[in-house]
Amino acid sequence: MSRPLAKLSPIRAQKLAANPGMYGDGGGLWLCVTSKNAASWLFRYSLDGKAREMGLGPFRDVTIADARERATAARRLRAAGIDPITERDRMAAAARLEAARAITFKEASQQYIAAHKAGWKNDKHAAQWPSTLERFAYPIIGNLPVGAVDVGLVVKTLQPIWSQKPETAGRLRGRIEAILDWATVRGYRQGENPARWRGHLENLFPRKSKVRRVKHHPALPFADLPKFMAKLAAQPGVSARALRFTILTAARTGEVIDAQKPEVNAEQAIWTVPAKRMKGGREHRVPLAREALALLGNDLEGEGHLFTSIKTRKGLSNMAMLETLRRMGRDDLTVHGFRSTFRDWASETTNFPNEVIEMALAHVIEDKTEAAYRRGDLFEKRKKLMNAWVKYCMSAQS
Repeated sequence: MSRPLAKLSPIRAQKLAANPGMYGDGGGLWLCVTSKNAASWLFRYSLDGKAREMGLGPFRDVTIADARERATAARRLRAAGIDPITERDRMAAAARLEAARAITFKEASQQYIAAHKAGWKNDKHAAQWPSTLERFAYPIIGNLPVGAVDVGLVVKTLQPIWSQKPETAGRLRGRIEAILDWATVRGYRQGENPARWRGHLENLFPRKSKVRRVKHHPALPFADLPKFMAKLAAQPGVSARALRFTILTAARTGEVIDAQKPEVNAEQAIWTVPAKRMKGGREHRVPLAREALALLGNDLEGEGHLFTSIKTRKGLSNMAMLETLRRMGRDDLTVHGFRSTFRDWASETTNFPNEVIEMALAHVIEDKTEAAYRRGDLFEKRKKLMNAWVKYCMSAQS
């Protein structure tokens, strides 16, 4: 509640000659009257020979007793050699930082996802982040301050699924680690990352490979592939055609179903997959054999997906090619497994170097030294490899 400026009797009536609107109370405390109904408290002091003024609040909100108490605190700081304005600003910044650190792990996760989502390669990957955190992390640490997440809480989050769902647990650990690293950089937490694996959690959990053998994608033996391709060629529909293209190019499902017409140079028989859609984050040129190029038809002008659903007029779903396998009675196979079929065929029946085969599969080079020195993409050698692969795939149809 505001107080009329006329009632200034408790103030020691000392006016500042240089400014008639200043009323002194002693000890550096002044009331600065700027108009009939506006005034504020000031603490005046000297620092390095220069006069300084520190605001203590408006007269209508700060009582005389409070103003005197604040002025006393400021004088004590000056006596200790501390600038009260600098100290006030420091404490305000510390309070803001403390408030920032109070954001929850869930809030930090949402901010991290929003900041990085644009750089993720596909919608499936972007959807997995929040769904995994929502299911396994948020029930335990979601509502806790991100700065309070420690080793015990990380272990409590991972422990229930480490043995039953090792792959999911591994991804969850990596995501928690990334979020906590982000929070540290943003000033929301301090200290070591409790979700770090190397030299840390690896001492508390067994490696995923020790918990349960990794279940590889079921693959068709390469000896059976030509007959399978002949049966696949008899299957109607866009999905079957897309599956044939996927096998002939040894590509990943996501690379094919999201493929766009402008990515194909029909004249040079090259399909260029942009870096944003590649698992390794690097542009990948795929040599197209005549049979693979023929599967794309003649309508490669303009925009749009290479393979479009007749029903939706949009790109195929990531289950479309798998459904084709099921219609063929091959529930035992996965689309990704044909990459293993290609790998086995190339290793066991050809003399192509391993690096050519690996580059045809667009595998990331784990050895950083080797990756640093490898500049080209071995395109001409890969072209010969893929022509040989397509010839083998089509051998039962000739």
